[in-house]
Amino acid sequence: MKILFIGDIVGSPGREAIKTLVAPLKQELGIDFVIANAENASGGSGITARVATELFAAGVDVLTSGDHIWKKVEIFELINQEERILRPLNFPSGAPGRGAKVFKSAKGVKVGVININGRVFMEALECPFKAALKAVEELSLETKIIIVDIHAEATSEKIALGWYLDGKVSAIFGTHTHIQTADEKILPQGSAYITDVGMTGPYDSVIGRRVEDVLTRFLSSIPVRFQVAQENIQLHGALVEIDETSGKARSILRIQKKI
Repeated sequence: MKILFIGDIVGSPGREAIKTLVAPLKQELGIDFVIANAENASGGSGITARVATELFAAGVDVLTSGDHIWKKVEIFELINQEERILRPLNFPSGAPGRGAKVFKSAKGVKVGVININGRVFMEALECPFKAALKAVEELSLETKIIIVDIHAEATSEKIALGWYLDGKVSAIFGTHTHIQTADEKILPQGSAYITDVGMTGPYDSVIGRRVEDVLTRFLSSIPVRFQVAQENIQLHGALVEIDETSGKARSILRIQKKI
């Protein structure tokens, strides 16, 4: 089967890219299942029910997130009601929502999805390595096709998790830094890997924010409200083809599409 993983959706420009490009991509590439990181989809930070509905209607099957998941107040109730929205698995027990779940594609194929946060240069959460491995053990009772979103700052932490989970999952996709890396590969034991799938949003920007706002902050050190940029809208992600019998990845392809 073919699974498209879409990088961090930023604000209304990112949502426009999803609405414009996902359906044609699914038809062109024969995509069976779509996962997208949406922690910045609403106003550039967080996610709301309206935005989630919009993204699902555009063809996304599952929304993952990261450290910005709690930015909108309504998420605390929404994430318990909408099972297709995941929050990082390694938040302490008692946090709303879930960080891993098995879903079904339109053809009825089961796909396990795990959302995990890194800890290096980020908020201290439970160990992503141990939490991910435990989730893999649980999901593998239902399916051999398992996708991991590692939402982390440090490339070393992402790469280490890739090696740690090689052969245990179908693919490990890095998110959070909004810059697509060129290191897509199939690891020795059959897991697809890329350090960061990139951003879906405005590319005439600084990782999705207006250039002038970010430069003012860097040059003056004065707090500035970062507005979402609007120009040069692109969808970045990665497409992985998976053997449904073994759960191993056959190929991984970086995706870059401009509206």
